[in-house]
Amino acid sequence: MSTRRRAREIVLQLLYEADVNDPRDEEDSLKFIRSRLQGRKKLVAFANELLTGTLANRESIDSQLSKLAMNWTLPRMAVTDRNVLRLGAYEILFGDTPGRVAVNEAIVLAKRYGDKNSPRFVNGVLDRLYKNHESKPESVTDR
Repeated sequence: MSTRRRAREIVLQLLYEADVNDPRDEEDSLKFIRSRLQGRKKLVAFANELLTGTLANRESIDSQLSKLAMNWTLPRMAVTDRNVLRLGAYEILFGDTPGRVAVNEAIVLAKRYGDKNSPRFVNGVLDRLYKNHESKPESVTDR
């Protein structure tokens, strides 16, 4: 298993927890990440950025996912699927990970933690998000 994939799995656990309970404070989340990644600094930084970025941009991410998840509302989705989508969407919209890689990594998470229909569902929604994001022209401030 790639080490970044392991970092994504840990972030997914924390996103799931934050979705069904009150989220941990930042320091507790960082301790959890450090312990699971055995203190590997670059991976810890990557995982922490994914977690804090996804949580900080959750409203924007949820808004976009709601528009693309045809016939599904976010509350109606399985908690695992919803958080795999949020993580993948964060990487596509705000992260440094190439969009195709973010989609593929989300599919792997959906296969491992979702049900038999999760990978196809996650692929469909994130593929639309990726294509929409890639087709938008750069604004002047993006250059």
